[in-house]
Amino acid sequence: MSAPIVFHSLAALAYSLLALVLWRGFAARQPTVQVGQLARIGLFAAIVLHGYALHQSILFDHRLQLNWALALSTAVWLGMIVFWLESLIIRIDGLQLLLLPTGAVSCLLVALFPKEQLVAHAADPALRIHLLIALSAYGLVTIAALQAILMSAIDRRLHFPMAAAREAKGLRVVLGRILDAQPPLLAQEQVLFRVIWVAFALLTLAVVSGSLISVATTGKWLPFDHKTIFTLLSWVTFGILLFGRYTRGWRGRIALRYTLLGFAFIVLSYTGSRFVVEVILQRS
Repeated sequence: MSAPIVFHSLAALAYSLLALVLWRGFAARQPTVQVGQLARIGLFAAIVLHGYALHQSILFDHRLQLNWALALSTAVWLGMIVFWLESLIIRIDGLQLLLLPTGAVSCLLVALFPKEQLVAHAADPALRIHLLIALSAYGLVTIAALQAILMSAIDRRLHFPMAAAREAKGLRVVLGRILDAQPPLLAQEQVLFRVIWVAFALLTLAVVSGSLISVATTGKWLPFDHKTIFTLLSWVTFGILLFGRYTRGWRGRIALRYTLLGFAFIVLSYTGSRFVVEVILQRS
């Protein structure tokens, strides 16, 4: 068994143990979800272990290797970092009910789908840096989209409590309790826009660095392909959202719609096509 699979498996185990402790309190119907200092340190250790597993998988032997499972694992890892840093400022412990199982699953997927694709010409340091910036940007956009979906579900539950009560059967009861245990929408909105700001900055760096590399190799500023077009559309979408936030105070549903639209463009630019090629068509 290779080192990347071992470390991803260990990270999955760490996330699972932390989730088990948290979910035991949740199952006991504790009024609020709160974690202590020891659990916070444990989560930091799991994040470090997850990061080392990604380093071993993606940057093995000074090369760059990727597949859809590694891209997903990277996105979740970045989300874990954002959550851990935000948790030092505001109480958002309820998000761990969703984040910890997601972290465990993302690490297990890397172990189950270990086939990686060697990225061509990634021995060039400039290209490798560009690709890592782009991967980080795509990952944070994914986290922002998942946060927006969660906020939409919470918003619907708050605005239609009677409908939620009528539908409360079986699994829906558990899902309803999970939503009720989440941090307030205002706190989650703060987290969402911090993620979007960082993602937008990384997207900007990805576009600029990609342009410089394209000029150096082909003499053209940007290649006219679907990946570039949809990445630029995503960049413009998030730029409009942040401008509207700064000038008009955009928030709530309009912010969620723009976030999901920007994510859709990112999916069209990379993730969807890679998943189809690697998993459905079984080609690298």
